[in-house]
Amino acid sequence: MVTSSDAAAPQTAYDFSLAALRASDRDRYLACLLAPPDKRGPLAALYAFYAEIARVRDAVREPLPGEIRLQWWRDLLDQPDGKGGEGNPLAQALLVCIKDHKLPAAVLQDMIDARIFDLYDDPMEDRSSLEGYAGETASALIQLASLILDPGQAQQSAMAAGHAGVAHTIAGLLMLLPLHRDRGQLYLPLDLLAATGLDRDSFLAGENDAAITRAIGAFAGLGRDHLSKARLAATHVSRLNRFAYLGLSIAEPVFERAERAGSKLLARSIVPPQWRRQWWMWKAARSGRW
Repeated sequence: MVTSSDAAAPQTAYDFSLAALRASDRDRYLACLLAPPDKRGPLAALYAFYAEIARVRDAVREPLPGEIRLQWWRDLLDQPDGKGGEGNPLAQALLVCIKDHKLPAAVLQDMIDARIFDLYDDPMEDRSSLEGYAGETASALIQLASLILDPGQAQQSAMAAGHAGVAHTIAGLLMLLPLHRDRGQLYLPLDLLAATGLDRDSFLAGENDAAITRAIGAFAGLGRDHLSKARLAATHVSRLNRFAYLGLSIAEPVFERAERAGSKLLARSIVPPQWRRQWWMWKAARSGRW
């Protein structure tokens, strides 16, 4: 027999996830609010989990504590009975979401593993490495959200999700470039830097403004290429699953800002104001275009 308290438990966890998401990722919080009401709770659980593992580097001073935090989430997903997470509403909400929407735990495990890269200062070796990183994080997130929104049509949007995730990742890395530089992190692929006459140390040191401007332009250009491919593939994305792509609405404006900033981006934020990002996402939700 299912009691009223049992039935209310998942919704309580979902409500907590939505509140946590508002504090950790305002863009995806808004994406939840713009989605159909019955999808907001599960989307919030998925997005709050994503925000939690994405911010591990911000919460620790050394890689080992970060790896321990990520391992906790791995252990949670490894439990075959789908139980666990007691005392952690985000974990409880994620487990409910996985069960109710048949999300593949292996994809979430790969997402966690990809975040180990964030804990260290190793450079991104080449464009293929960057695309693989984005594929296991942002692209996978779009596909998982599609399984919540319109599971019957999720497979048809796999190509669009792949390219959209890379474009969204590059836009995010451009916005975070000053922070990453201060940490000594480098997400611009080494082969792209080499093509502009730079290496890791010279880029982070800001030694050649002209070459750095070319490198940033090339990185934004790579993002534009994937954005164009995502838009071409968008004809296969169902109306409901377009809500999984709302965050992509910020990509093109960010690429434009990065190209204008050039080498100044190393020390100057190009993060658009929150109200602009909300406006772009609202328009994308209304038009279905991003």
